[in-house]
Amino acid sequence: MSEIHKLSEMEVRGRLEEMPGWSLVNGKLHREFKFADFIAAFGFMTRLAIVAEKHNHHPEWFNVYNRVVIDLQTHDVGGISERDFDLAKAANQLAGRL
Repeated sequence: MSEIHKLSEMEVRGRLEEMPGWSLVNGKLHREFKFADFIAAFGFMTRLAIVAEKHNHHPEWFNVYNRVVIDLQTHDVGGISERDFDLAKAANQLAGRL
């Protein structure tokens, strides 16, 4: 696995322009997804969990009924890294397939 590093605030803000729906909240990448129902939301979380585990990078997330809130930060570097943007991109792609 390649070495990871913390992205500067300028790098993060620049990359956010390429990430529909994501914002910077409390130093983390943040997004809320809404689905048709609980099953769709849980299915999304299950598919994203498989991707996260494969990359050994796990989200902070919260689910109530049809809503999934995700916050991403790389704890090993004390901020946001490329890993967070990779997982955010995967989440957008998975949500778009539902």
